[in-house]
Amino acid sequence: MTQQINDTVISKTLLSKTLIAADYNPTHDAMLARTLERIALKKDQNLRSPDELWIVDHNDVYTLGQAGKEEHVLQHTDTPIIKTDRGGQVTWHGHGQLVIYWLFDLHSLGWSVRHLVSHAEQAIEDVVNECLNSQSSSNDPDTNNGSKISAHARRDAPGVYLYADASEKASVTAEDNELNLPSDDAIMLGKIASLGFKIKHGFSYHGIALNINCDLSAFNAINPCGYAGMQMLRLSGFVAIQENTNEALSYEQVTQKLIDNIAQRHAGLIELRPVAPKR
Repeated sequence: MTQQINDTVISKTLLSKTLIAADYNPTHDAMLARTLERIALKKDQNLRSPDELWIVDHNDVYTLGQAGKEEHVLQHTDTPIIKTDRGGQVTWHGHGQLVIYWLFDLHSLGWSVRHLVSHAEQAIEDVVNECLNSQSSSNDPDTNNGSKISAHARRDAPGVYLYADASEKASVTAEDNELNLPSDDAIMLGKIASLGFKIKHGFSYHGIALNINCDLSAFNAINPCGYAGMQMLRLSGFVAIQENTNEALSYEQVTQKLIDNIAQRHAGLIELRPVAPKR
């Protein structure tokens, strides 16, 4: 049964809601109902309601996007497969993965859909890179093999990916730094975060999923986001994620970092970096 922890006022125009052990269908139904209610308030009464971030810990589920192809489900397990109305193909949600739904009025923010996607990817990049840079050691000392690990978005495949660069003098240009591009010598290790949105009358819902300390074996039954052989990663494979300690990051700390980053973007305090061209 879904348990709602709290509603938090972040600002006059942004609220957050926390749900744990959340079943997918009732969560989706509530998110859609709230979006339709906000659309009606704006259309009928010209009222701007506060935007919302839903911080969700889902019970295990596979979701298939609106144009999702069944062929990307490689194996049927006891985990339910639910057709939904977001963009994208098939993915998994479950415990240890941070899901944040963005219920935003894009027109009031002055954002295009491209702005929304770029803000989502860049928020994840910022937080994951901060976490990676905050700890020099990995849970598994052999994981990084002395390489610098960094998070980057890709124009050809939505989401955020980790790259390893072992070169002492990586060939990164000033433009690459501004765009947060990996160096020419970097090797892509896999995908750490996914995103998929739905836009209705200028309002967004659905959102992002960041693998923090989840069991990645659930992805073995699918082609994640429609990419055969895509290696899925989690943050705990590269930095220590623990509970009740001052010496390591916790799931809650990573969550709060991401909420804070998104809230600053929502308030116009963090501007978009230029979007990288397709390579």
